Amino acid sequence: MKILFAGGGTAGHIFPIISVIREMKTAYPKARLKFYFLGPKDQFAENLFAEEGVIVKKILAGKIRRYFSVLNVLDIFKIPISILQAFYYIFTISPDIIFSKGGYGSLPTVFAGWLLMTPIFLHESDVAPGLANKISNLFSLEVFASFPVEKTEYFPKKKIISVGNPIRKEILSGTKEEAAESFGLTGEKPVVLVLGGSQGSQNINEKILEILNDFLKNFELIHQTGQANFTQVKSESDVVVDKNLKKYYHLFPFLNTKGLSLAYKAADLIVSRSGAGSIFEIAAEGKPSILVPLAGSAQNHQVKNAYAYSSTGAAIVIEEANFTPHFLLETIKKIFSNRRETELMSKKAEEFAKPNAARIIGDYLEAYLTQ
Repeated sequence: MKILFAGGGTAGHIFPIISVIREMKTAYPKARLKFYFLGPKDQFAENLFAEEGVIVKKILAGKIRRYFSVLNVLDIFKIPISILQAFYYIFTISPDIIFSKGGYGSLPTVFAGWLLMTPIFLHESDVAPGLANKISNLFSLEVFASFPVEKTEYFPKKKIISVGNPIRKEILSGTKEEAAESFGLTGEKPVVLVLGGSQGSQNINEKILEILNDFLKNFELIHQTGQANFTQVKSESDVVVDKNLKKYYHLFPFLNTKGLSLAYKAADLIVSRSGAGSIFEIAAEGKPSILVPLAGSAQNHQVKNAYAYSSTGAAIVIEEANFTPHFLLETIKKIFSNRRETELMSKKAEEFAKPNAARIIGDYLEAYLTQ
């Protein structure tokens, strides 16, 4: 049985696909499943798929931007070419089903698959879908959604299956003790983990630097700056931070999967952007959080994600307009001043979490293939 995965544009499209593939390989070792991926050129994705034994085919995907750009004109010519390429690959591979994660790289595959009468399933991570999944919805049988049906926008409710966002099982590994040793934590203060995400980390970094000493007087901080901002943040923090407080500050440009899993374990509170991947990882760890949605994200999806999640009581939202250094610090202090509140936020996070999303999707696809 052959499954063709489609997607592309960000790591947020690739990691969930990897999670589904791993679950299906584990759950159905005798099913003789063959996995393929069709999308735009992406060396990072190709390396990940190669490790999983996935056969990758590349297409020349065009991206339609919501702002003026000369690239929009050039990419228009890529679209018909990419559809022809996708048509060729789907015809030769003859997959039994197509699973699309969305992103501009998925649309040619979905359209060509529909022309060839291949069953198509979508997964939507966010409350508000992007343009690719809005269009792909017209050709799909079902839409797997991360958020509850009543929160998910645009798609017909009868088409939606709420399953959660597939997360890497490795994220859930490790212990708090292992984390404390790995990061050299003192154990003297509550630990706050600050994640800027792949986008928008600079604003968060600047706010943290403005209150760094006050922050470290109250909390121990694990701070992921983002690769591009690390040198600047390190230089400024070396000047700013009081030498007696340095032991409470743990600065990193990037946390790999193992490092991130341990950071989650160590944290008593997490400050993060509100991409679906981050929200569902935080929820799976059962951690209270403060979400700072990235302003201007496509479809305003980060703001909508943040409020959909915070409505459960698991998180507090601070939008960019209100994201001032001292307001952030006072909000964190307030959370920790009420132990019952932090425990309730953790409980609500655990209730929202869907750590088995990848397995549920895998079971559904396998059942469809064998019906």
